[in-house]
Amino acid sequence: MIEINNLYKNFGTKQVLRGVNLTIEPGETIVIIGRSGCGKSVLIKHIVGLLKPDKGYVKVEDKIVNELSLKELYELRKKFGFLFQSSALFDSMSVFENVSLPLVESNNGFSKSEVLEIVNEKLALVGLEGILDLKPSELSGGMKKRVGLARALVTNPSYILYDEPTTGLDPIMSDSIDQLIKDLSEKLKVTSVVVTHDMYSVKNVAKKVAMMNDGIIYFVGKPEELLNSNDKVIMDFIRRTEV
Repeated sequence: MIEINNLYKNFGTKQVLRGVNLTIEPGETIVIIGRSGCGKSVLIKHIVGLLKPDKGYVKVEDKIVNELSLKELYELRKKFGFLFQSSALFDSMSVFENVSLPLVESNNGFSKSEVLEIVNEKLALVGLEGILDLKPSELSGGMKKRVGLARALVTNPSYILYDEPTTGLDPIMSDSIDQLIKDLSEKLKVTSVVVTHDMYSVKNVAKKVAMMNDGIIYFVGKPEELLNSNDKVIMDFIRRTEV
């Protein structure tokens, strides 16, 4: 379980998080939506301890993230896979080197043949095979997202965080990535947190949706409850996203 309690975060004079409260249940797929700049990405960076709050806390499996030592935080992060908005692939590395990087860095004793087997398995999960030697510059935008996702999966995480997974993709590829997120959540039984401003992802992926507005969680519920809401703030957000 992930528990976010009364979370505040400022950057200089800019107040980004203003008391965020949210509980994410084990095995749940939740989509966090909101306008660009509302604090969605800042929020998920707190979950894995990339940022520390000014007030409040994030608790993961009864551990308060912002109170952990560096060693404890490193151990906790092993339970997370993170798909960055830009995919964050290293241009100088091959697909194999990019995907295997978390295994190499964790120094967990896998042999070269075992690492190769794991990388191939994760690439197959995201629908990519036979591209081990390619560089990121040789991949399409959708393929880069899938390679980034394979890297997020390579340590068999309990949680996967997706930061704007469909940004920069055409509608067909966006639908493909949404379906992949849904399929992986169901197949692997992981807790999935998808941060996006794309309402189509809400309809395609979410079992629960949380909407951020003015630095707080403004709405939590089922996608159909959000889409059928008569609340003016919610209706305005949906209208602006052209659903």
